[in-house]
Amino acid sequence: MTQPDPATLRLFIGLWPPPETHAALVASSQAWSWPAQARRTRPERLHVTLHFLGEVASALLPALRRELAVEWSGCELVLDQPVVWPGGIAVLEASVVPAPLAALHGVLAGRLRCLGVPVEERRYRPHVTLARKALGARPPATLEPVAWRAGPGFALVQSLPGGRGYETLQSFG
Repeated sequence: MTQPDPATLRLFIGLWPPPETHAALVASSQAWSWPAQARRTRPERLHVTLHFLGEVASALLPALRRELAVEWSGCELVLDQPVVWPGGIAVLEASVVPAPLAALHGVLAGRLRCLGVPVEERRYRPHVTLARKALGARPPATLEPVAWRAGPGFALVQSLPGGRGYETLQSFG
């Protein structure tokens, strides 16, 4: 196994749920039928990713902290679509992207591009990843949508090497 380059950090920008939403996400995950090989997301790691940045030069961190400091009042987000994506990623996604969330996503994308950080070109699909290696997973026949008052806070987060979890590098909002 190769050691990560200390000159880079594996980063993303994410939204963390408030306690009541977190509890609803955990309950939703527990209601699924999971195949034996499924790697369920640990409860403390449940979040919505705004942008996955990947490996970013550590030297860029001060500029990211400065440029990502945007005002956002938050929005109502409803996670109502249980889906197993190709490759076996089980998610709970929003069937509707609220306009304020789409606007934040767009503003952040513009600022990332100005810094030379590549941005995903596919349509933004807010979701919470419940499990990986989950081919064959089945959501319950009736699944309560998870309503989330998202924001106004969001965070720049590092994925720690070796799957040791996440570290918030900067909170915004």
